[in-house]
Amino acid sequence: MPLKQKIQELKKKREEVQMGGGEKAIEKQQSMGKLTARERILTLVDDESFHEYDLFVEHEARDFNMDKKTLHGDGVVVGTGTVNDEPVGIFAQDFTVAGGSLGLMHARKITKIMDHALKMRMPLIGINDSGGARIQEGVNSLAGYGEIFFRNTLSSGVIPQISVILGPCAGGAVYSPALTDFVFVVDKISKMFITGPEVIKTVLGEEISMEDLGGAKVHSEITGNAHFYAESEKECFEQIEKLLSFIPWNNTQKAPIREPKPPKPEFKNIEKIVPGDPRQPYDIRNVVRAIVDDSDFLEVQELWAQNMVIGFGRISGETCGFVCNQPRVLAGVLDVDSSDKAARFIRYCDAFNIPIITLVDLPGYLPGIDQEHAGVIRHGAKILYAYSEATVAKLTVILRKAYGGGYIAMGSRHLRSDFVFAWPGAEIAVMGPEGAANIIFRKEIMGAEDPDEMRKEKVKEYKEKFANPYVAAAKGYVDTVIEPEETRKLLIHAIDVAKNKAVSGPRKKHGIPPF
Repeated sequence: MPLKQKIQELKKKREEVQMGGGEKAIEKQQSMGKLTARERILTLVDDESFHEYDLFVEHEARDFNMDKKTLHGDGVVVGTGTVNDEPVGIFAQDFTVAGGSLGLMHARKITKIMDHALKMRMPLIGINDSGGARIQEGVNSLAGYGEIFFRNTLSSGVIPQISVILGPCAGGAVYSPALTDFVFVVDKISKMFITGPEVIKTVLGEEISMEDLGGAKVHSEITGNAHFYAESEKECFEQIEKLLSFIPWNNTQKAPIREPKPPKPEFKNIEKIVPGDPRQPYDIRNVVRAIVDDSDFLEVQELWAQNMVIGFGRISGETCGFVCNQPRVLAGVLDVDSSDKAARFIRYCDAFNIPIITLVDLPGYLPGIDQEHAGVIRHGAKILYAYSEATVAKLTVILRKAYGGGYIAMGSRHLRSDFVFAWPGAEIAVMGPEGAANIIFRKEIMGAEDPDEMRKEKVKEYKEKFANPYVAAAKGYVDTVIEPEETRKLLIHAIDVAKNKAVSGPRKKHGIPPF
């Protein structure tokens, strides 16, 4: 057969395989508002940059009449491309082929690109759209999941791993996204759960829809399993592209430096953003926008545990991770979920050489029976562990109040923050002045002719003696008390000073976090 004829045969085979499950299956996929696997990849990566591998892989199952079925590409598209002109490894499950079910060869295609991504030190993006394990292949499907989970763990902290849920992701399949760094979901399209509504109805007699059980909003607002929420697939891909612009390609690099830009004029006066009354709420995100370049802040897990704000911004062109109490939600207290949220983000930044900036304004840990029974001791300890373990530059600014254990936990000097700054109105104490005065001066207050007036005097006395930044500054726990407008300038300087930071701890295999 002449070469020209063989080339024509190759083109014909390519076209056939690239049709996945065929025209009807593709039309059904599109009728649900979903792109096909290849369309998703081509939308996400730079134009003409995608190169597909293992296009002609076929399954090897023989039982249950599988030997008579052809599954093009075995239901998954894998390859490499570029995003922002930098290489990425990528796979997308093809729901038009056997519902994107995972069999042995399907898993081998995924693990092959995972191995490439780790070896080439480039990010891995996984697009999940699958009915789950291919039952006809039995334990081979389970083995495939196990091989993927192992590689997720091996790659953790070495290369960024991004999971995109664009369809069902159920049963054992959910644990791969759970092991990755960032999970993206899309409203009305993403579904994640261990057991579906039918199993729950059979076992527990409870009825619930797929959307209410494991939809995008559930995982963005309630469970915290998702990090980014989008209204459409297009918006989701834009979010991924923006995230990749902030983070380094692997753990041996720094995030790319961008041209420094001043904050936008509407955020120029940082002092006016924060009310002087420590009980009055405000949006901490506006403080971040007053600090970062071009007021550009990419928030992570925006809809979950909203009393804590985390995300990425640049200062003088360099990516920084922000960990901030949010006074407009529960006064910014630390609780079970916000501690988990912050701790995980701190560890990510530390693994990928991203300086951590902590903005502090909180009354402490959230008291209550529910929190105690939910394990606030164990969960609250996670943020202590994460800050203590982190070796990147750690910079802390105490804006208003830092009471009790919350003061220690939020990047204090005692957890080895490199620089701790405080605004002049900051209150640093074991507890709030009102509560402290009621305990310390209880007898004087109760014995006074006018208890209310005496209480006011004692609260004022406590504030003057303890609830100010100068007591901590006198002991070296705060490096310097600063004017609010000096915040950005000092952070730029601190990041520059700390760029060659090097620390070493005792030799050990690894620590044991309070998981």
